[in-house]
Amino acid sequence: MGRVFPEEWERFRDAVPQRDRDGDLAAAYSRWLHDDDPQVRDRAAAAWCAWEDTHVGTHPGHRPNPRYRDPAFRLCFARVVTHYFRHAGFLEDGVLLRGAVRLGGIPGVMVHGRLDVSGPPDVPWQLARAWPGSELVLLDDVGHGATLGAIRAATDRFAAR
Repeated sequence: MGRVFPEEWERFRDAVPQRDRDGDLAAAYSRWLHDDDPQVRDRAAAAWCAWEDTHVGTHPGHRPNPRYRDPAFRLCFARVVTHYFRHAGFLEDGVLLRGAVRLGGIPGVMVHGRLDVSGPPDVPWQLARAWPGSELVLLDDVGHGATLGAIRAATDRFAAR
């Protein structure tokens, strides 16, 4: 995402000390998010959440998500996200696509914004092709995280069955 938002990326990268910019920023942030000093933890959480909000807010007039104002939320969110990033989501590369055929018969709807620059739609597209009977809803005018209405509609359909 630094290629799309270079200024914000530098700010995100530079929020951790030089010695911790070893190529694995998720690990560096995780260390700082677990520091003994609460001010260090809060600075790391604020920087992580500012970066997170950057690549979500790709439309004109985007306003930062108000949940990031809450220090407790920021810390918990940043810790969870860095934990999963550091461990590659606990999945071997490609395992989900390779095993998707086994999901055949299990209904599923994936909702994704076509303008999601941080999680491009080719990933759910490939999964929908590999998962027999799944449905992919691509929303043309939204990016990352702006799919709540379509998700609610999909879950309502499941509830009605």
